[in-house]
This record gives sequence, structure tokens and C-alpha cells, in this order.
Amino acid sequence: MTETIRLSHGNGGKENNELIGQIFYKAFKNEILEKSEDAAVIQNGTLAFSTDSFTVSPIIFPGADIGKLAVCGTCNDLAMMGAKPKYLTCSVILEEGFEVAVLEQIVASMQKELVINGAMVVSGDTKVVPKGSVDKIFINTTGIGEIQKSGISSNSITTEDTIIVSNSIGKHGATIFASREGIELSSSLKSDCASLWPIVQKLIQNEIQITALRDATRGGVSAVLNEWAKQSNVCIEIEEKEVPICDEVNGICELLGFEALSLANEGTFVLAIKNEDAQKALEVLHGCENSTEAKIIGKVTQQYEQKVVLNSAWGTKRFLETPTGELLPRIC
Repeated sequence: MTETIRLSHGNGGKENNELIGQIFYKAFKNEILEKSEDAAVIQNGTLAFSTDSFTVSPIIFPGADIGKLAVCGTCNDLAMMGAKPKYLTCSVILEEGFEVAVLEQIVASMQKELVINGAMVVSGDTKVVPKGSVDKIFINTTGIGEIQKSGISSNSITTEDTIIVSNSIGKHGATIFASREGIELSSSLKSDCASLWPIVQKLIQNEIQITALRDATRGGVSAVLNEWAKQSNVCIEIEEKEVPICDEVNGICELLGFEALSLANEGTFVLAIKNEDAQKALEVLHGCENSTEAKIIGKVTQQYEQKVVLNSAWGTKRFLETPTGELLPRIC
């Protein structure tokens, strides 16, 4: 660890993991926290519990705003544990001078996503701080969900699982970067920000054998796969040509030297599904509005210990490492 906190400590990658592991996990050590899931499983496996804070800049961007992001982010973490979102808290820190009309727009976005998830805000807190003390608005949401399918865990992945990604990757990170830097694109690129519970619910209803789910937010698909490989002590092999990436995201990556697999997503998740159910899961995903581009991208092996291998279209291989450095700050 460094002596001071850097922006890279919030990137969802290597530095972020060090910060969490060496400071917070060390201080708050307990068996629930050590599972390192998207949400804590509590009350004898009946409830999922998660919290998140949102500081995105700009606060309104193509495809969403900070309000939609806040509700989707917390509800999606619950969904990744097979839980139906039920109750949320909402805490808001506002900068002096913030426009009431913009706040109303943000709150309306939150309510729309709450309806989609079948959830409600039941408690909250509001603070107003002097101008310059915060960048416009920060939101924290905490959620509780009822687990509909137990046993989903990123610590249980084996060679009996197939790796699937639910949609084309990197749209959120690329959109935020383009919006913040004033890059005008002659395309319809927008954030993939969306509520994932309706998709997970369909998978559960179709009795898909789900081993693990994880929404690929900070650090993207790369961070998810590396966390899974370490948590389950396996090797995950990915076929690069099978990873869905839209032309607009590819263009931004080529222009600025980004790795699409490390870009943030806010409505795309990674699935570990039992091999025999992989095709059936794909059919279910293709029937849902926000996962029409779902693809099988890899498999689980024991070729290397706790590593992610990227197989290129040209027959070469390379390790896909955990993202490091200042990726795209303030993407959520």
C-alpha cells in the first residue's frame, strides 16, 4: 500500500483490491465479508444485503444519469446473488447551488428503476454542503433483497462451468469517457446501464444451473474473471474472438489505447453456468431486452493456477491480468 490514497485505488482493479484487503477486510474480518461476493448473504441464506456510493461525472450522460445508476447498481448487486430487490435506502449529498429541476429529474430516474425491480426506498438522508465541497451530487444506496435461488457464489466455480457474458462490453466506460472529455461521436453509443433482476429472474424461472453471477462494473470483465479465478482457485480461458464488443467501443479503445475487457459496464454481467445448461441459458438471455448480444466466451480449466488466459484469433495466448493504474475515474 502507498502512504496516501490515489485515484487508482478506486479503479476496481489491483490497487482497489489492495486497499480493500489490507485496510477494510483486515479491520472488519468476518466469514461473510471474506466471501467477497457482490452482496452479503445473511439471515440464514434468506436475504442479500449490499451498499454502494455513486459519484459519476458527468451526472447525466447518454443512456442514464446518476439516479438510474444508483438504483441499478445496488439492485444489480442483489440480483447477482439470486435475490429479488425489495427495500433500498437513499442518502444524498448535495452541493449548494444545485438545480432543483435536475434533482427532480434524477429522482424520477430512480423511481422508474425501482418500479422495474419491484423495490421501494424506505429510508434515507439528505445533506447539503457548501459550494465546492462536493461535485454537484453524490448518492449512496443500500439494498435488501429476498434470495430466490440459493447457492450462487463466485467461490464455487469449477471445470464443470461455462463462462458467458450477457451483452457487448465496455459501453458504460466508453460513454462516460467520451461525455466527460467532450468527444463528439457520430454514433448512437450510450451507457448499457440497466436493471438486471428481470434477466436473472428469467434464468431462475427456467431452472438454469447457475454457479456464479457478477456484474462487470469497475475493472470490467477482466476484473471479474480474475477475481473468480482467485476465489475459486481455477484457470479461466477466454476466446478473444467470441467477446462481443460494438464498433463504437472498439473505435474508442483503438483511438485511446484502452482494453475493452477492462472498461466498466453497468448493465452487463458475467455468468458461470453448468456446461450442460450453457446453450439453454444463452436462449433465455437472447429473449431478454438487455441481453440480446449474450455469448459464450470461455471455459474453466486447471491449466494454470488462479489465472485468466486470453486465446487470440491467431492462435496465441496471453494472461489477462487484473486492471491496474488509473483507468477511467468516476465511472460510477
